[in-house]
Amino acid sequence: MNVRPAGQDAAASAPALAPALLDARIEAFLTHLRVERRLAERTLAMYREALLRLQASAAGAAVDLEKAQVHHIRSWVGQLRLRGLAARSIAIHLAAWRGLYRWWGRQRVVLVNPVEGVRPPKAARPLPKALSVEQAVALAEHRTEHTAPALAARDHAITELLYGCGLRVAEVTGLDLQAGPGTSAADRGWLDLADATVHVLGKGGKRRSLPVGGPAVAALQAWLQLRPTLAKTDEAALFVSRLGTRLTANQLRNRLQAQAVQAGVPTRVHPHMLRHSYASHLLQSSGDLRAVQELLGHASISTTQVYTKLDFQHLAKAYDAAHPRARRKS
Repeated sequence: MNVRPAGQDAAASAPALAPALLDARIEAFLTHLRVERRLAERTLAMYREALLRLQASAAGAAVDLEKAQVHHIRSWVGQLRLRGLAARSIAIHLAAWRGLYRWWGRQRVVLVNPVEGVRPPKAARPLPKALSVEQAVALAEHRTEHTAPALAARDHAITELLYGCGLRVAEVTGLDLQAGPGTSAADRGWLDLADATVHVLGKGGKRRSLPVGGPAVAALQAWLQLRPTLAKTDEAALFVSRLGTRLTANQLRNRLQAQAVQAGVPTRVHPHMLRHSYASHLLQSSGDLRAVQELLGHASISTTQVYTKLDFQHLAKAYDAAHPRARRKS
């Protein structure tokens, strides 16, 4: 019996693939993806596995792949589900199969793409993980121990900014000291402490401006006083490493996790968790979904609506804890 390591997708536990070698026609497609499309090695490996399953399914049904029809594809997708593959894995399989038939279509090998109208099963969308208000405040107020004063001030300012403004990690590391000549602010964001505002460059090159709360302003002022002791003379970045150059996303993640451990937060914390906490806590207090959407920079309100479920969870917990009829007596 094959044992699947914990945490791996159900795809890894599917039966062994046969035959082990891909048809030359499919290998040519993978070569096209690697050489011309320059897909990542991990993506190529997933596509190879998906195409091996397609080939094995066709062989098992005695169907020439070039003559496969929609009902064949649907049947083979059903087999994947019976084998326990997750919705995301099935979606990857269909993407690989669809790409193969599109490529064959451009070469006039097939006239119709049998995968075009086939959709993967819907995957349950996991709720974002957010800290409680108490945990988030404790983390934001925590001062890093056993480190240089400048680094402690920097880490504190970053945490206040992440939770106080709901920024993405790339938006934080992309911040410059100010906009203007001599800075890279045309391609990045910047801080305007005089106006208590941060201007960020978000996904898709979209800019947005956010208010910076009092605790974050104070933390940023403390950091700016010590920043010259670390930053190189010509460095435009707001946040720098101990080497004086722009702080990287990985450095920020590692520092935040170390702070969370020191602050006694009983869960693994990453920057996006503070963004989720920002959105959830704002929605709990204001109930204004449109405002939260604007502050987060979401293009669609449906992306923001996931936080209403977190808000309901918060209300349900409050009900369970406080209402005399909330729980059945044993």
